Amino acid sequence: MPRHLIVSATRAEAAHVPAGLDVLVTGLGKTAAATALARRLATMGDLDDVEVVNIGTAGALHDHVDGLFEVGTVINHDLNADAIRALGYDPRERLVVGESATVLATGDVFVTDPLVRARLAEQAQLVDMEGYAVAYVAAEFGVPVRLVKHVSDNADESALEWTAMVDRSARVLGEWVASHLA
Repeated sequence: MPRHLIVSATRAEAAHVPAGLDVLVTGLGKTAAATALARRLATMGDLDDVEVVNIGTAGALHDHVDGLFEVGTVINHDLNADAIRALGYDPRERLVVGESATVLATGDVFVTDPLVRARLAEQAQLVDMEGYAVAYVAAEFGVPVRLVKHVSDNADESALEWTAMVDRSARVLGEWVASHLA
């Protein structure tokens, strides 16, 4: 049985995770998530039985997308991957983390603009601000990772009401953790 490290950007998103589980709250955005997770994994000792489980909210990039999703692929959407590739480097902007067809776009942009939403919708169903960083760090440490996201908004002007909607998502995420990991 693996030791689960539950990773969440905010305390609000992890508010209903069952007591007794190891929860890391990273802060918002890729840099905060990567730094906090790398620091924690570096101090955990033997990682052979550790699985990172990133839970959190996500914006839906299509109007019909709602509910809870386990992500199969995560992309770093605010990286100029083509330019980096043209320089002869692999930007690793797309990471496969599971078998699901669900694609999560991660970036440091809090998506509320309809043009940004439409552009991202061409390649993903969901958008967040930490998933890619968590997956990247886990891969670098050789630790399996799962990304579990609940749709809190439509990545439009409704996203500005996130604080009023997060508890609904946190309850669903807590129930998922209780039934799958506890």
